[in-house]
Amino acid sequence: PLAAGHYSYKAFVADNANYLGSDSGCEPFSVVAAQLVMDSQVHNAAHVDETNASVPLGSVLHDTGRITDGTVIDVQELAAANNHHAAVMLIYKYDVAGVTYECSQDVTYLRHWINLHSCRLGLHTSVKYDPQNPGNSLVVSENWMGLRQ
Repeated sequence: PLAAGHYSYKAFVADNANYLGSDSGCEPFSVVAAQLVMDSQVHNAAHVDETNASVPLGSVLHDTGRITDGTVIDVQELAAANNHHAAVMLIYKYDVAGVTYECSQDVTYLRHWINLHSCRLGLHTSVKYDPQNPGNSLVVSENWMGLRQ
């Protein structure tokens, strides 16, 4: 597949017994980036939907996610203060149904999965979000990475 961008093509038909050969003019076209969207549900081992349900500790669950494209806005290191530990916040934005969300995720305890120096302004990321509450989102967890480092 072609990447998003502007392209053009030119057609050529060779001479034969039935046709005179000819070139077409340059025909421009564009490939537009599509919005990536996927659904999220949590299922138990019997494939029963357990989304938003309470389950016993130790239950085996798996999920699928609603995922969209996003962009890293900033990484901020917050100093410890007033009984709060120092924190590393990853700040990002994404669009869902025409609404732009700006969110932050505390990645302090996930730093060993992230190269913070590559988390620069404009870095593309995949964002996993809750379709019932699109502002509830994440870009990294212990078993999923959305950052495109």
